[in-house]
Amino acid sequence: MSDFDILVLGSGPGGQRAAIASAKLGRRVAIVERRNMIGGVCINTGTIPSKTLREAVLYLTGLNQRELYGQSYRVKEDITPADLGMRTQHVIGREIDVIRSQLARNRVTVLPGTGRFLDPHTIGVGNGDDREHKVTADKIVIATGTKPARPDTVAFDDKTIIDSDGIINMERIPETMVVVGAGVIGIEYASMFAALGTKVTVVERRERMLEFADLEVVEALKYHLRDLAVTFRFRESVASVERRNGGAITVLESGKRIPADTVMYSAGRQGMTDELDLKAAGLTADRRGRIKVGRDYVTEVPHIYAVGDVIGFPSLAATSMEQGRVAAHHACDEPVTGMHELQPIGIYTIPEISFVGRTEDELTESKVPFEVGVSRYRELARGQIIGDSYGMLKLLVSSEDRSLLGVHVFGTGATELVHIGQTVMGCGGTVDYLVNAVFNYPTLAESYKVAALDAMNKMRQIARLSE
Repeated sequence: MSDFDILVLGSGPGGQRAAIASAKLGRRVAIVERRNMIGGVCINTGTIPSKTLREAVLYLTGLNQRELYGQSYRVKEDITPADLGMRTQHVIGREIDVIRSQLARNRVTVLPGTGRFLDPHTIGVGNGDDREHKVTADKIVIATGTKPARPDTVAFDDKTIIDSDGIINMERIPETMVVVGAGVIGIEYASMFAALGTKVTVVERRERMLEFADLEVVEALKYHLRDLAVTFRFRESVASVERRNGGAITVLESGKRIPADTVMYSAGRQGMTDELDLKAAGLTADRRGRIKVGRDYVTEVPHIYAVGDVIGFPSLAATSMEQGRVAAHHACDEPVTGMHELQPIGIYTIPEISFVGRTEDELTESKVPFEVGVSRYRELARGQIIGDSYGMLKLLVSSEDRSLLGVHVFGTGATELVHIGQTVMGCGGTVDYLVNAVFNYPTLAESYKVAALDAMNKMRQIARLSE
C-alpha cells in the first residue's frame, strides 16, 4: 500500500488547489515544498509581491490623485525600498498563514524539502542534508512552477543586473533603469518604476508589446507610459550588458548604448523541472523545462499529472488553480466539468488592462462581422470622482446575433470590471441584457451600459439604412 493516494510537488496555486481538492474528496494527500517557499513563487516572489508592490507605489506616489490635486501631488516625498517592502512582507506573511491553515484544516501532510522521482511511484524528498526520505503515492501531481529564464550571455549579479525575482530585494530605487523584454512581467515592472520617478527604457525585439491584447488599449498604455518618461526601443536586441561603477551599459545590436543604474531582464520563464529526475518517471521536458500534458492535465505517464506554469501557456495563477482542481478530480476518479474556455486576462500595469474573449484583429482575420461599443471613464460620474479621465471599456458585439464577442477594459479597476462581461458571455447573454440592466450609480460598472448603448445605436443606424 502506498504512503499517500495523491502526492503533489509544489505548493503554488496549482499544487495547493490540487492537494486541497483531493483531500476534500477523502484522499490521503501530501504536498512537497521547500521550507521557505510555502505558497510557491506566486506568494513569495511573483504575483502577490508584484501586485502588492504596485498597490504601495500607487498609494505612496499619489499618482491616481494627481488629476484632482495637481501633478506635484505625492503622499511621501522620498520613497524607499523599505517603504515598499513593509507592505509586501506583511501581505506575504498573511498569505502564507492562510495557506498553512488551509492545508492543516484539510489534513494535507506537508513534507518540507525538494522532491525528485526515484521511480514512477516513488519520490525522494531531500532537506539539503545527506538524508533523503522516500515516499510512495498512487497518483502524483507536478506543480513545480517556473523561475525567470537567465540567458547564459548575461552576467546577473542580483544588484545591478537582475531578473524579476531580484526586484523585491533592491537596496535602492534606481534613477535610471533598462527593462529587457516587453512581456507582461517586463511592462508591469516598467510601469511601477516609472510611477516612482525612475527613467525607464524598455528594449523589445518584436515590433510591438502585448500583441495578444487589443491594439487600441496597448496604444493607450504606451501613451501613458511615455507620459511617465518611459522610452521604448522596439525591434532592438541586446548584444551585451557591461557592468560599470555603480551601473551598467546596455549595448544594443544596432550599436546604441544605454546607461542605467539597473538592468532588469525579463526574458520569459523556465520550468522548474531540472531537479525532478523526470527520466526516472518516464517523462521528459522541453528546452524551456515545460511538461507536455493532454486532456485533464495527464502527462505521458497515466498516473502522473502536471498543472500550472510548468505546462506553459497561459501561466496565470487563476488558470493554474483551476487546472489543479480538474487534475485532482480526474486523479480521484470524480467527474468534473472541464475549465470554461472563457478565461479573463489581467495585466497589472499602471493603468491596468483586462480582457476576455476575442480582439478586433482576431475577429477581422476570421471574417466575423462585429460592432464596437465604447464607454470612456471621463463621461462617467465615478470616473470624475476618482480622477480617472483616461479609462475606457470596449465591447465587441456580433452584428448577427448581438452576442458579446469580446470585452476590453483599460484603467482603474479593469481586472475587476471584466468579470461582468465574462459572466454575460459565459451565460450566452446578448448586448440587450446590458442595455436593459440597471447598474448602481455612480460606478465604473455603468460603463457596460454606456458601451452597450453605443453599440446598439450603431447597429440601429445600419438597420435603418438597410430598410
